[in-house]
Amino acid sequence: MTVQVVTANRLRDGVIVWLTADLGWSEEFTESRPLRDEAEAKAALEAAGVAVKARLVVGPYLAEVDETPEGLKPNSARERIRASRLPTITPDQGSWTGRIEG
Repeated sequence: MTVQVVTANRLRDGVIVWLTADLGWSEEFTESRPLRDEAEAKAALEAAGVAVKARLVVGPYLAEVDETPEGLKPNSARERIRASRLPTITPDQGSWTGRIEG
């Protein structure tokens, strides 16, 4: 099995969070709990389900990661973006109004 972590969004503000070893949630990817087998992954998703019912997080899912000597590294572009905590747009790009001009 590929090493995985659980990620979700915190319900109160939408911030990306990662399930930690103590089954809490952290904004820091580096604190995420590596899941190395199916039993660990199942237990972690069950813990995430409890957090969903408690209205702490929404949309938890498993994300594949690589385990390196430097630590865990996100495997996909999506997870690299989520783990970086950097915005994908800047304020100067404005906001979409729902209208297409011209």
